[in-house]
Amino acid sequence: MKNLKPYRLLSTLLIAVSLIFSSGCGDQIPPGRAVYMLMDTSGTYTQQLQKAQMIINYLLGTLDSGDSLAVARIDSGSFSEKDIVAKVTFDTRPSVATSQKREFRNQIDSFVKTVKGSPYTDISGGMLQAAEYLDETGAGKRHILVFSDMKEEIKKGHKRDFELPMDGIEVIALNVTKLSSDNIDPREYMERLDNWNKRVISGGGSWRIINDLDRVETILN
Repeated sequence: MKNLKPYRLLSTLLIAVSLIFSSGCGDQIPPGRAVYMLMDTSGTYTQQLQKAQMIINYLLGTLDSGDSLAVARIDSGSFSEKDIVAKVTFDTRPSVATSQKREFRNQIDSFVKTVKGSPYTDISGGMLQAAEYLDETGAGKRHILVFSDMKEEIKKGHKRDFELPMDGIEVIALNVTKLSSDNIDPREYMERLDNWNKRVISGGGSWRIINDLDRVETILN
């Protein structure tokens, strides 16, 4: 019987190790990445959309099978699926994923050629729609890219003074061009970005700004 003690000890250790690993599984981040990109289509900002195409091409080349991508316009009332220009979850089969990326690029190119400017800029509604989409993907890493000057102009009667549900989402403002009023008083520009930063952080997200689009490879870092 004495010879059985080492085996019992080994068995106990194996059970303990198994319990440690099994208890840690619940803390693992779900696989996959999901990106929702919002494109400002107000006023003269439509002239910037070719830069947005460059970013989308980067995303198509970077995202893998199982990842999700959606691109939507920021419109007068953007909390609606009607403003989604294209969306896809890439297939696990490489040939199918390649075909999906080609079709996605075609949809974006067609949109940019025919887009008409919007009189209002519902950034809050767009971000709310983006958060809802990202949550439905179940992806572990979730990003909202906002290609805009970040100047929100709301249609009369629309309410947007709510907390944004950004829990676990990284929000990246891209190509935040300066308005003519910003050149007169730079504090307007800084205050505008600071307000968005506070809204995202208070909603549980993180915030970054990338204005140098030559550094496009840093977007999903």
